[in-house]
Amino acid sequence: MSEPQHGEGTTRPVPVLEKPPAGHDTDPAPTPRPDPKRAARRFWSARRVPSAVAALLLLVVAGFFLYDVAAVRAGRSAMQWRDELAAQLAERPLDDTWVLVGAGVAAALGLWLLVLAVTPGLRGLLTMRRPAADVRAALDRAAAAMVLRDRAMEVPGVQSVRVRAGRRRADVRVVAHFRPLEEVRQDLDAVLEEAVRALGLARPLALSLRVRRPGRKG
Repeated sequence: MSEPQHGEGTTRPVPVLEKPPAGHDTDPAPTPRPDPKRAARRFWSARRVPSAVAALLLLVVAGFFLYDVAAVRAGRSAMQWRDELAAQLAERPLDDTWVLVGAGVAAALGLWLLVLAVTPGLRGLLTMRRPAADVRAALDRAAAAMVLRDRAMEVPGVQSVRVRAGRRRADVRVVAHFRPLEEVRQDLDAVLEEAVRALGLARPLALSLRVRRPGRKG
């Protein structure tokens, strides 16, 4: 008998698939849902223009005072505008009209900057639901109004539609011309509620619907 050649007649280990222990779930971990409170937060405006204007004004004022102080330290006389300002502040009483006007303007500007700092701005954007924690989206209010208007125009009997989308409510004004108003209103309620849900907003808009007949000509 001839001996088997190299590689013939040899046994190889068969791979074995081990079963997971009982109770072990092999399905992937569910994706955590984003917090609805966090999802409803609005976008914050960068407010580059107010920031740039305020920084530029502060830079100009600080530059003038720094230059004048450095000139005085170097042995030169102070600028005339600073002498005049110091004299006016020393001589005018606190209840003077110009002092009150200047204080009011400064207080109004400061209050305006504080309001800009603590408010998000971008009132034209409606925050949408977040499908994932790292995804944020918003819908323009004009675009939302256009979608609702297009859906309302699909209802039979509707002649014209005007939609104004606010931050919390959408005002819909409809003119119907040949169907009974109650039937048109019922169809519009169903269509618009579905359209609002389809927008995917974090805070769905409340609907304010008004249906009327076209006015008489002449």
